Amino acid sequence: MTVIVRTLAPDAATAAADDAGFAAVRRACVPAMLATSESVAFDRAHAHPAARYRQLIAEADGEVIGTAQVGLAYDSPEPGQGFANVYVHPRRLGTGAGTLLLRGAEEYLAGEGASTVYSWVLDDPASLAFAARRGYRASRRAHFLRLDLAHGTLPPLQAPAAGVELVSGSVFADDARPLFALEAETVADEPSDVTAEFTDYAHWLAETWHHPLVSQELTTVALVDGRPAAFSLARTDGAGRYASGMTGTARAHRGRGLAKLAKNDSLHRARAAGCTEAFTGNDAGNGPMLAINKWFGYEICGTEVRHVRDLG
Repeated sequence: MTVIVRTLAPDAATAAADDAGFAAVRRACVPAMLATSESVAFDRAHAHPAARYRQLIAEADGEVIGTAQVGLAYDSPEPGQGFANVYVHPRRLGTGAGTLLLRGAEEYLAGEGASTVYSWVLDDPASLAFAARRGYRASRRAHFLRLDLAHGTLPPLQAPAAGVELVSGSVFADDARPLFALEAETVADEPSDVTAEFTDYAHWLAETWHHPLVSQELTTVALVDGRPAAFSLARTDGAGRYASGMTGTARAHRGRGLAKLAKNDSLHRARAAGCTEAFTGNDAGNGPMLAINKWFGYEICGTEVRHVRDLG
């Protein structure tokens, strides 16, 4: 069996098959991260030019058996930081696909000026050993969590306090600038190895707010005196799976339970819309958010470890 690594095909007919294969590998490796053919194509088409984003696939006998998402952290104030997230289908481990994908990713990033590469690695002995052999150092851990919406019991909906109102994200369909400002503030305080600064509203609008996986209807925003103070961004794949894209609260309103209020409302919306399972992700050190998700009934269903390597 010969394994080849290449970028996704440029012509429309072959690209559709590549996108489907790419999404299938991602779902098999990390079920908690929603992926569809449409979302794969959208990510490629709407990536920021400065990210130098590339999608690589490993192919064997016409089948996509591995993937890599590669690019630069363009929204970080520190230059030279790249990322390469590599996944190989569980049934195709040991074929050399991971090695070829990582090599191609590192060579590409080096050519784009990256001096450091960050990579999320599945928290299992084989994956961790693979990363260590290639000079990657383990950093922070993050958990994937799952909630059974079909058979589980959600906390009952609570009436908001005086001055607080819960609305659907669709209220901001025509002007999402208030949500952009809120997410920018939230992301700036999120635990991470790579600092991010959101300053490009037009790109956020195209890449995030209009992403095919984002459901504006199922997104919930908590307003305080008419202004967004907390939110829970909803993502769905059209197959009964729901994921929290981001949940956060403005600094001035933290400690009031607004994020929990918004997320609970969004989960109830999702279940009413026919979603059967919900996923979310947490930095392992983010105690407050882990406590909130435990209150909802989420259970850890997987873990990844962030790794880093300096390119010589």
